[in-house]
Formats: sequence, structure tokens, C-alpha cells
Amino acid sequence: MALSRKKKIIIGVVAVVVLATIVVVSVVATRKDEPEVVTVKIETRPELKQTVTASGEIRPVRYIKLTSEVPGRIEEIYVNPGDQVIKGKPLVRIDPTQLQSNQEAQWAATQASLNDVQNARNAVNQAQQGLVVAEASVASARQQVVAFQTNVDRAQVELNTAQRELKRYTELIEAGVSSRMEYDQARDRFETAKIALETAKANLEAQRIAVKEATERANQQRIAVKEAQTSIKSSEMRANQQQAMLRGQTSQRSKATQLSPLNGVVADIPTRVGEFAVAGLSTTPLMTIADMSQINIEVNVDETSINIVQVGQQAMVKVDALGDKEIKAVVTQKNPLAVSRSDLTGGLSNRVNVQEAKEFKVTLELRELPEDIQNSLRPGMSSTATITTNTKNNVLAVPLESIVEKAPTPGASPAATVAGSVPPASPGDNKPKSQKGVYLVEGNKVRFVEVTTGITGEADIEITSGLQPQQEIVRGPSRVLKTLKDGATVVRQTKKPGNANGNEGS
Repeated sequence: MALSRKKKIIIGVVAVVVLATIVVVSVVATRKDEPEVVTVKIETRPELKQTVTASGEIRPVRYIKLTSEVPGRIEEIYVNPGDQVIKGKPLVRIDPTQLQSNQEAQWAATQASLNDVQNARNAVNQAQQGLVVAEASVASARQQVVAFQTNVDRAQVELNTAQRELKRYTELIEAGVSSRMEYDQARDRFETAKIALETAKANLEAQRIAVKEATERANQQRIAVKEAQTSIKSSEMRANQQQAMLRGQTSQRSKATQLSPLNGVVADIPTRVGEFAVAGLSTTPLMTIADMSQINIEVNVDETSINIVQVGQQAMVKVDALGDKEIKAVVTQKNPLAVSRSDLTGGLSNRVNVQEAKEFKVTLELRELPEDIQNSLRPGMSSTATITTNTKNNVLAVPLESIVEKAPTPGASPAATVAGSVPPASPGDNKPKSQKGVYLVEGNKVRFVEVTTGITGEADIEITSGLQPQQEIVRGPSRVLKTLKDGATVVRQTKKPGNANGNEGS
């Protein structure tokens, strides 16, 4: 049914009026001078924690990389990665054939050296017995010298007696008193005594020569004893050396089977059965055993936060593989050397890159581990540590997004930024000190109040001066905070469910 001309005019007028109304309302709304803000009342928090969060991985306190101590073909590997092992458990067996041959050859050489020692000892005993005989001969010869000296003395006395008797008979015969026969007898006794004395002296001299010869033989025997003793020392030294080498070969033979040096878990096995294990400077790695009774976590802390991290601070650790389970930990070590994120080796470097972020390695020890969690942990698992660097009780705190920093610039009005973002000063400025504060709500107007802050929590920051409890401050939105000025009129925004923070549309 077609509309009449009158109805069409009425509909057109109504549409124009509605459109004009919408335009007027929009213009009024856009020209509104009172921004909507979210406000909060300042409260005293029972506890405020300052934390540093860093990521890292699980590291056992003690782990050993087993390497081959003897060369040979790997015959058998008794364990698999992830297996629990106890100290003394066989892990790897290397072909012992060559080691056994070396041990047997060394055993034969050791036995030969021990036989040499026994022969040397026998030679010493024989030399000592010969020395005893030689010394006895010297003693006997010296006794004979004494006896021959007595014979000489006796013969000298007899000669003197015969000489006096001959002299007396000589005088008697000259006097015609004695007979010629008595004189001849006396002369014969004198000659006999003289011969006896010479014989005794000759025997004495011969015996002295015998003593000298016996003494020389004894001295030679003493030299023989010393040489035999020296020989036995040399033989014993060679035998000790051979025995030491035998112990070494025996030790090498025993190392053909590698035993676990500790209780732990097999973390890695880089070798395979059939490969040739090399010992020495380039020894072959066999496997890594980790002692999981004491576990650390090593995390990398950003250089901006490392100064507030100290040894002894408590932390909570989450391991990616364990979900939301938290483990207690404590900081045990803070490495003083920075590590560039692209520098995996760490330490001091001649290369300087000021554009690259630096990190510091921090070690935490896991504490109070339940048995099920401890058995689930493996070296290298990714984890995140939240370190509590400071804790304060009953502190005045405000939301972080309420803090505004004003950086005054010469010849211009102070500019405001939210949450510490200060515009850079122009070159040549005297770098005036920025002001940190909040907007205090008084009635329906706001006033900028400078504050002094303390520690920073996850969402709140401590206020040490400038505010009082139960005062009302502007929390957001951040796009409004950036434009607020002292004395501005604001309208409190009604919070919508699910958007309690009011920090929308930054």
C-alpha cells in the first residue's frame, strides 16, 4: 500500500529530529570536561613482598662425568638413561683381553725380580758366613803370633844363658881349670840356642805374615758382604718397581668394568656398545651420573635486579614438568661475572657490547623436597624461581599504576607519565629532579601529591611518606592519568565486573 505525501513528510521530519538529537548528544559528550577515573582508598597491607623472577634449569649439586680410564672396545653397557644406580654398581664393561695380557706379563716380570732378590739374599748369607770364617782365621793367627812371640822370648833367654855359660867356660879353660870337652859342650849349647832363637824369630815373622794375609782375606770378605748387600738393595728396588707396575696393571685390569662412584641417576650415555674407548688426554666420555639427593637450580637474573638479590634469601621454584607445584629454595651463590645472553661461555671477555642485555647466574638450593617430587626431577629441567628479596609488614601501599612521575623541563609545564616513564631531557639541560607522586581525590577534584616510595611488590608499591591511610587516590585509567592536572574535576567511574583495575585503554 503506497504512503501518502503527508505521511512521507511526517516520517522525514521525525528522522531529521532524531538525527539532530543524536548529533547534539554526541557533541555534548565529546565536549565533556570531567574525565572518568577509577579511585581506590589507601590501605595498610599486612605484608608486602619484593620479588625477582628468573628462569633457569635444574642442576644437581654433585654430578660426575665418567670417562674411560683404559683403552679398549666397549663390550657391554649395563644401564640406560634415567636408571637409578647405587655406588659400586657395574655400569660399563670394556674388553679386558689386552689388559689381562699386560697384567700376566707384568706378573712374570715381578716373579723374576723376586727370584733375583732371593738369590741376592742367599749371596749375602754366604758372604757373611765367609766373613765369619775369615775373622776366625785372623783371630787364630793372632793367637799363634802370641805363642811364637813366647817361643822367641824363651829362645832369647836360653841363648843368653848359653852365652854366659860359654863365657864362663872360656875363662875357666884359659885358666886351665875346665876341660876342653866341657868348653865344647858349652859352645854347642850356645850355638844351639842361637839357632833356636833365629828359628823362633823366623816362625814369628811367618806368623805375622799369616795374620796380615788373614786380615786381608777378612777385609776382602767384608767387601764381598757389602757388595752382596748393595746387590740385594738393587734387587729389592727392582722388585718393588715391578710390584708397583703389577699393581698398576691390576688396577687397570679392574677398571675394565666401570663402577658407579655414587648413588644417583644416569643422566646421559653418549657412547654405544662396539665403540672404541680411548684413554689419556682425549679420553672417551662414557656417561654422566647425577646425585639427586641435593638439587640446585641455576637461574639467570637480569642486571637491573641483581643488586637486590643476596645469598640466604628465600625463594619459590616452579618446574615446568611439575605444573603449578611450588618448591622451597634458598639462594646459595651469586656469580660476580656478567653473562651476555648471546655468550654461552660467560666470564670476562674483550668484546664489549653495551647494547646487549647482561645477566648474572644465581644458584638456589632446593629445600624440603617431598620424595615424589625429588624422584621426578631430572637434570636440565626448565624452571622458574621467584626470589623474595625483601619483606615488610604493616606497610602503606598503593597500586603501581597509581604512581605518576613528573619531569619538569625549563620553560615548559611539567609533563606527567605513569609508572616511572620519564621523557628524556634535551641536551644541555641541568637534568632537574623528577617528581614521583599520586593524584589525591578531594571531593570531585584531584591534587598532585609528591610521595616517597619503598619496596615494590608484584602489583603494589610501598609509600613511606606523603600519604595517609584511607585517603582516596586515582588509580586509572592510564590514558586519563597522563592528562590530569592539579585542580581538575573528575567523575568517579563505576567499576565493571571483570575490569576491577580500571586500567583500560592505556
